[in-house]
Amino acid sequence: MTGRLILRVAAAVLGVVVVGAGLADAHTKASSGTGPRDKLHLVAPADPGGGWDSVAREIQSAVDAHGFSRTTEVLNVPGAGGTIGLSRLANQSGQDNKLMMTGAVMTGSIQTTDSQVTLDDATPVARLADDYEAVVVPADSPFHTVQDLMNAWRKSPSSVAVGGGSAGGTDHLFAGMLLREAGVDISKLNYVAYSGGGEVVTGLLDGGLDVGVSSYQEFAGQIEAGNLRALGISSEHRLDGIDIPTFVEQGVDATLANWRGVIAPPGISPEQRAELERIVEQVHATDQWQRAVHRNGWQDTFQTGAEFERFLESETARIKRISEELGLS
Repeated sequence: MTGRLILRVAAAVLGVVVVGAGLADAHTKASSGTGPRDKLHLVAPADPGGGWDSVAREIQSAVDAHGFSRTTEVLNVPGAGGTIGLSRLANQSGQDNKLMMTGAVMTGSIQTTDSQVTLDDATPVARLADDYEAVVVPADSPFHTVQDLMNAWRKSPSSVAVGGGSAGGTDHLFAGMLLREAGVDISKLNYVAYSGGGEVVTGLLDGGLDVGVSSYQEFAGQIEAGNLRALGISSEHRLDGIDIPTFVEQGVDATLANWRGVIAPPGISPEQRAELERIVEQVHATDQWQRAVHRNGWQDTFQTGAEFERFLESETARIKRISEELGLS
């Protein structure tokens, strides 16, 4: 072999080695990414045990069971009806591995807390399901029907302590709607705001609250145990598998849906948003998620993309109108 040929062979071999090294480096970088398929952060803007926390953990369970992401983590950021979590999310621009729980509670709190951030400061991803408000009392309460509660309000509204989620959220809004149906000035509502449903249950069981308002699932265990009694639920029609009368069928014209959804930080690309939508779509398609919807008494109202954006716009206007009617904003 001539010296020139030897140099050519050596150069070719070296080129293969260099290209191979480049491919190996590219593969290493790709496999060590920090996108949602590598590690997915699920942010519940409330304390553990509440509605948003439950949704986040149902998503985490489905993602882990089907390997939609290598690892998942639920982060709780409680306070101010979810607006503290929303403020933090708004400052995480471009981070495509985060999904934060949101819903009607947050839209209400934005109206009543003078929040500097709104849902316009986040990226819409999906609407998951609708939940409904249950109104409950301790098992030994003198209120056996919603009319008993309304009569007590008419006599002395301030003497009835009503507990629920953060001020301006759906719990607060629905309590105000019921008080208005009783013909009582909404400003006389004695409402105690908590950051999570678990605290409302504690308040009911230790005697600090007369009435609790929250999603059915937050009270379900204590209702089944006989420690709490439900006066009604805020759906228009009875829910399958939940033996609680609606307020409508009891002659009270009050209905309110508490929708659940997920949003992402601002500043992510259309491709990054589409990937998060795909993950949520995969979760929604699992039998595990559908069982969770049935178990929690939710109504499946799944939406993504432009359809979800239009819903957010109309929902924000609706909650704002209700808040203004009740004097909460």
